[in-house]
Amino acid sequence: MKEHDIKKVVRENYGRVAKQSGSCCGSSCCGQTSGPLIAEYASRPREVGLEVGYTEEEMQSVPSGSNLGLGCGNPTALASIKEGETVLDLGSGAGFDCFLAANKVGPKGKVIGVDMTPEMTEKARANATKAGYKNVEFRQGELERLPVDDGTIDLIISNCVINLVPDKEKAFQEAFRVLRPGGRLMVSDMVLLKELPKAIRESIDAYVGCIAGAELKGRYLEAIKSAGFKSVSVIDESVVTLDYLASDPIGQVILKHMKGTGIQPNEADRLVASVKVRGIKPT
Repeated sequence: MKEHDIKKVVRENYGRVAKQSGSCCGSSCCGQTSGPLIAEYASRPREVGLEVGYTEEEMQSVPSGSNLGLGCGNPTALASIKEGETVLDLGSGAGFDCFLAANKVGPKGKVIGVDMTPEMTEKARANATKAGYKNVEFRQGELERLPVDDGTIDLIISNCVINLVPDKEKAFQEAFRVLRPGGRLMVSDMVLLKELPKAIRESIDAYVGCIAGAELKGRYLEAIKSAGFKSVSVIDESVVTLDYLASDPIGQVILKHMKGTGIQPNEADRLVASVKVRGIKPT
């Protein structure tokens, strides 16, 4: 698929999730229009949140409707957010991680969320207004062309979004540009541990579901380093095993999807991993 087509598909699918999450968004509802993988995530946000590292207290501390269950980690937990900082969330969705960060930076700090999906941006702004957040701002834009000034950000977070970006090198270059010297990058994302079978690589559902667009782990880390970041390291990694897929509702959707492609289930064993990666912009 061409870059324009990929973005169109991603924007449409996540736009539907944003619209439907306020009403039904169970697998019988979202699954018909949003793709089976993200529909399964969005139908059980609390369970997914607990699985990827959020606490019950954190999920209760943000506006209802901001947690759509679409992350693969909790970047705010390991980012050491300080009071008064300016934080940027790449692919902010309905604002879940932004609101968690806003609680930590306090009234003297600021959080900016950027998302390319109009429906997500609108939903995030509504959530902020509803809950009375004054230190959060949501902007519509693409990660390869961030609507953010140079050198104005202390910390960048992102949660399972950069795998959806066709030009990951450009996204990390933009992240480097907007950070202040000494600024930090903390992303949770999906990476590949081996090359994808062709049928999965060319699947629209697998791309929207954060699989087909994922990069090999080594290439992903090199893209961060090439952008200029130093001290790049994986501080946590969770490999997706076949046993996990078979026992997890989301994994079952993946395996079910694979049946129609002729791919054997064991080909999904240790194919992808959820990682938390940190980098620093040199001073």
